[in-house]
Amino acid sequence: MRIGVYGLGRFGSFWAGSLATTHNDVVAYSRSRHSLPEGVRSGSEEEVLTSDLLFYCVAISSFEEVLASTASKIGPDTIVMDTCSVKKYPMEWMKRHLSPSQYLMGTHPMFGPDSAKNGMKGLPLVMCAMGEKDQRYEKVKNLFLDMDLRVIEMTADEHDRDAAFSQGVTHFIGRVLKEMDVQDKEIATKGYKSLLEIVEQTCNDPLQLFYDLQRYNPYTRDMRHSLRIALENVGYRLENGEKA
Repeated sequence: MRIGVYGLGRFGSFWAGSLATTHNDVVAYSRSRHSLPEGVRSGSEEEVLTSDLLFYCVAISSFEEVLASTASKIGPDTIVMDTCSVKKYPMEWMKRHLSPSQYLMGTHPMFGPDSAKNGMKGLPLVMCAMGEKDQRYEKVKNLFLDMDLRVIEMTADEHDRDAAFSQGVTHFIGRVLKEMDVQDKEIATKGYKSLLEIVEQTCNDPLQLFYDLQRYNPYTRDMRHSLRIALENVGYRLENGEKA
């Protein structure tokens, strides 16, 4: 089976290398020059877009533009998937630009190069169906299960509601702490070191990912509003001497 990966940024390179461990033929294409992970070969845009499975690994904010420019080149039997960290808008874009005869689905590996540095066994991956779950859906699901991933099946709306807090708030706090320039201390507690790990994990990702997570998830605005109210409430109680 030939698996195509379109985009070799930080996550795309990691994902292509991870797919290569399944001993399938993994071929990658990128519009900019990147080194290839072990087990991954370089291919033309046409070869990648006509693979049996096609994973788009591009920034959320550029995904619709890439879809529009590549839609006519995708193979008629290719199973097409995104890997975006939000699901509602990317899946709408796929429906808008790709053929109804093509099998489409949304996927989100809930990890990256940092969180999977000690292995991917048991890490969660979300699958969002875009139609009937036939043998093509099961084919992809079995691929993920063979990678020892924990497959979670849900709708795009369910994903974005949950991710706004489970992922969105983590990245938001990480960027806030980065803005505060928090540093390791000789007397740092275990809890403080955990906060530093959050900064490292979230801020190693491109800043564009943070912006896209916040702007393209319809529920992150509510998350930020809840966080702001919680901070104000805690601060008010502290400053006004409320007893525990």
